[in-house]
Amino acid sequence: MRGAARPPLRAEVIARGAARLTGAGVPEPERDARLLYRWAANMDGVALSAALGEPATAREIGRFEGAIEARESRAPVSQITGAREFWGRRFRVSPAVLDPRPETETLVAAALEGPPVRRVLDLGTGSGCILLTLLAEWPEARGVGVDISAAALAVAARNARDLGVADRAELVTGDWCGRLDGQFGLIVSNPPYIAADEIAGLAPEVRNHEPLAALSPGGDGLDAYRRIAAGVRPLLAPGGRLLMEIGPHQAAPVGRILADSGLAVTAVLPDLDGRDRVVSVEI
Repeated sequence: MRGAARPPLRAEVIARGAARLTGAGVPEPERDARLLYRWAANMDGVALSAALGEPATAREIGRFEGAIEARESRAPVSQITGAREFWGRRFRVSPAVLDPRPETETLVAAALEGPPVRRVLDLGTGSGCILLTLLAEWPEARGVGVDISAAALAVAARNARDLGVADRAELVTGDWCGRLDGQFGLIVSNPPYIAADEIAGLAPEVRNHEPLAALSPGGDGLDAYRRIAAGVRPLLAPGGRLLMEIGPHQAAPVGRILADSGLAVTAVLPDLDGRDRVVSVEI
């Protein structure tokens, strides 16, 4: 009489998941399989590494296989797990917001290199990752996050509560600079900047799963900069700064747009790959 089948070890389950992702053409399948198993088992990386030789539970296997199926369809890992790390903090994400990206940390680093400010404005706040990170780093600051999407603002509100800064973050529905009052020592934005003819070339994780309105304004990809440049000057306090993320080939056209509105780019900052990523304006 044969004994009961041995339950699979966690390492074996992860390896099978990685093989499925490889067959689906998913980049970095081993990394993603481990991240998804960590989520399925509610373990951090250290705990999972120590437990790879132990049997997987039925619950873990069920959650993991569902996650692998979603990743095979090229859903982003962050949307499967519902969260993404940014500047050392965990941010909730959903299909209503852009996945916080390492490149955007260039903007946060530039902001934090300057002196703390009392008021911060984030135009197109999305998940709130920029604004809420700055409020967490500057305990005396208060901020306003503007977005046209009520669903995005709901995600940002949950992140504000999770990070303990909800009492200092005002999240409002709005269209860039319209109907805003007062002045801010720092204005930040990661606006949609992908040109319409570039959308088809994006990775399916981005093209098919992230909100198109947060990726591209259509046309040449520069309309959001035109809108911001036209309305931002009255909102900048004396001595204030404007920091905006840009595409790697947009420094010159964005600089011209700002100059036409009487604003001069004082620096173009590269990301970790050496690509132009942030324009800085100081008044």
